[in-house]
Amino acid sequence: MAPRIAVLVMTVAALGLPINDLVRYAVLLFGAIAIFAGAIRLDLRRWFAALAVIAVAVAGSVLWPAPRIDEGHNVFIPDSAEAGALERVLPEDAYRLMAAEFEARHPGSRRCTSASTGCWESQAPVRGYAFSADAIHGGAAHSRRVTGIDFSDPVWLRLGAINESYNWVGGNDLQRNKREPRWRLLHPWRLDMPYFVMVRMPAAFAGSRMCWRGLLLWERDAGRFEPLRSAERSCRTVEPADTGRMIFGVAIAGPLQMHLEPDWTVRLRGLLEAGLTLVAALAVVLLLVRLRPRPMILPSLLVGLGLLIVFVHDASFIGGWRPFDGGDDGLVYESMGRTILQKLLAGDWLGALEGTEKVYYYGGPGLRYLRAFERLVFGDTFLGYLSLMLFLPLVVFAAFKRFLGERPAVALTLIFIVVPLGAVFGSTYFQYVKWAARGFADPAAATLFLAAVVVLIGRTMEGPGRGFAPGLGAGLLFALALWVRPNLAPGAAVLLGGAGLAALWQMQWPRLTGLCIGFLPVFGMTLHNWYFGGVFVLFSSNATIEAAVPMPPSAYVAAAGELLRFDFAGEHVRRGILQMARWLAGPSESFLAIPLNAAAIAVLVSVALRRGVFDPWLRLIAGAMLAQHTVAWFYLSADRYYYLTWFLTVLVCAVWVRDEGFAMLQRRAPRAAVWLSQNPAGTALRRFLDRFVALSVRQS
Repeated sequence: MAPRIAVLVMTVAALGLPINDLVRYAVLLFGAIAIFAGAIRLDLRRWFAALAVIAVAVAGSVLWPAPRIDEGHNVFIPDSAEAGALERVLPEDAYRLMAAEFEARHPGSRRCTSASTGCWESQAPVRGYAFSADAIHGGAAHSRRVTGIDFSDPVWLRLGAINESYNWVGGNDLQRNKREPRWRLLHPWRLDMPYFVMVRMPAAFAGSRMCWRGLLLWERDAGRFEPLRSAERSCRTVEPADTGRMIFGVAIAGPLQMHLEPDWTVRLRGLLEAGLTLVAALAVVLLLVRLRPRPMILPSLLVGLGLLIVFVHDASFIGGWRPFDGGDDGLVYESMGRTILQKLLAGDWLGALEGTEKVYYYGGPGLRYLRAFERLVFGDTFLGYLSLMLFLPLVVFAAFKRFLGERPAVALTLIFIVVPLGAVFGSTYFQYVKWAARGFADPAAATLFLAAVVVLIGRTMEGPGRGFAPGLGAGLLFALALWVRPNLAPGAAVLLGGAGLAALWQMQWPRLTGLCIGFLPVFGMTLHNWYFGGVFVLFSSNATIEAAVPMPPSAYVAAAGELLRFDFAGEHVRRGILQMARWLAGPSESFLAIPLNAAAIAVLVSVALRRGVFDPWLRLIAGAMLAQHTVAWFYLSADRYYYLTWFLTVLVCAVWVRDEGFAMLQRRAPRAAVWLSQNPAGTALRRFLDRFVALSVRQS
C-alpha cells in the first residue's frame, strides 16, 4: 500500500496544488484508479525518472508561466459602522457607485434589522477582498491570481467567501440562494447574494477583449471609474493604458457575466503550462504503474455512475461552488474550516487546533478540519468531498464481495448506485450524495466507517491480515469516522472490541498493537475539550442537550412507571412508542416500512447469536449494528443519522437470505422460489453478471 500512496502523492505533485479545475481532477481520478488497480513498478530507475519528470514540470511552470490576472472579490454588504472594511479598502469612487447600487436594490425601508435573527445587517465583510483558498500555494495581492476570466454563473466562478459566515435565514430581505428548476442541470443554483469581482490586468493582456453583460466599473485616470452597463453582450479592448488598472464587475442590482478573450500569445503560454503539467502527471503514472485495463473496468464504471448521479442531483458539486443554505450544517462547517485554514496560514497553530470552539459543541468536530484540508488540496471547490463520495461505491462493493462473492456484489452495488428502492433501508447512493452536496458530515462519516469495516475484517474470506499495518489502518479509519460523527461510537466499540479480543485470543500482538495505536487519536476530542475548555467532555457537548435527545433514559424510566400504574396513555409512554416507531420506520421515515425493518432487526439478532452458522465477522457486524441501532432509541430520528446503520443491516440480511432465507422460501412457497430461480430476466441478468465479472473483476 505504501508504494501506491507514494505514486499518488507524486501524481499530485506533478499536477500542482491546488487541484481546482476539472481537467487536472480528471487526470488525478484516472491516475488513482490506475494506481490502485494496477501493479506498482519498483525499479529505482523508473522512480528517479518520475522525479525528474516532476522537476521538469515544476521548472517549466516557473520559467514559462502563463500570465496571471490579480483578482479580488467579496460579498458586498455595507457596514453600518463608520468606515467598514469595504469602504476602507475599495477605491472611493468604486465603493460609492456600488453603495448606490445596493441602496437602489435594498432601500432602507425594506431592510431587516440587526436585532432580527439571521439579518445581514450585522454580518458585513471583515476584509475588503475575501480570502480565497485558491491562492494558498501561489500567493495573491488581493483574493487570488487567475489565468483567465470566463463566467456566466457565479457558482462556477467559485466565490469561496459566500460560504464563510453570512448566515442569512428567516424573513430576510436579502437572500442567499435559490434552487433552479431541475432541468437546468449545469446551473442548479442562483446566487442572490450581492458581490463584486475586481480584476487588474497585466501588460501581457493588452489587446485582449473584455466582454460582459451587466455592470462594469472601468478605472480611468485619477482613480475615477466609468460605469458600463449593458443588458446584452458588450466587449471592449484592453488598451496598454489599462495595464495595472482595476475593472470591477458588479452583481448587486442584477446578474453579471464576464468573459476575457485573450490574444494568441497568452493562449499559447496558457496551453504550454497546462500541457506540461498534464503530460508530467500522466508520465508519472505510466512510468511507475503497470496498467491492467481489465481490473480498471469495474472501478471506472462505479466511479462513472457515481459521477452521473452527482451531476443529475447537483452539478455544482463537481468543480463548482454551491452557496450553502442559511442555518444549514454545511454553512457552519465550511465557515469553520476556512477560519481554521486562515489561522494555520497565519502561523497560529493553537488557534487552528482549537477549531473555533474551546469545547466542541456543533455536530461532529472532524468535518471542520477535513474542510480545511480540502481547501489546501483542492482550493475553493468541493472536489475533496466529491472524492469521498466516489470512493463510497468502491467500499460498498468490497463489503458485499467479502461475504457474497463477486457476482452478487456487482449486482447489489449497481442497485445501490442507480436504483432508488434502497431508500427504504438507507442503502441508496442518492441519499448520501444529497447530504454531501449540502455539506453535512454524515456521508463522510459513513464512508470512513465502512472503509474501516472492510479493512478490519479483510477483503477475502480468509479474514484480515495478522500484521501491524492492517490493524493500524482499521483503527485510524474508525477514529476518523468518530471524529466526523461521534454518534457512531457504539458500533465502533463493538467492532473494535470484538476484533481486539480475537487478536488477543489468537496472540496476534502486532495486529492488536496496530488497532490500539490507530484508534488512539479518537481521544484527541477529549484532550481538546480539556486543554482549551478546561472541562471533561468525551466527544462534543451537544449530545447532552434536550433537543438532541428527545427520549433520554430517564424518559424510559418514567414510561415504565406509567405502565406500572396502567397509565397506557401517559406522556412518556406515547413519546416512547413514537420514538420506537420512528426508529423502525428507518431512513424511509414511513411507518409502512416498520414490518420490513422489524424483520431485519430479527435477522440481526438471529445472525449475531448463532455461533458456528455464520461467518464470525458477520456475526460481529450484526452485533455492532444492534448496538448502533440503540442510538435511535434516544437520539433524534433524522434519516441521515442512520444510513450507515441500515446499510450494514442490509448486508447482514443479504447474507442471511442467501444462506437461509431462500431455503425457507423453497419450503414454504416452492412455486415462488422456482419462479425466482428460473425467471428469464433473472437468468439473463446472471449471464450478464458472469460475463462482466469474468471481464473486469477477475485478474487475467
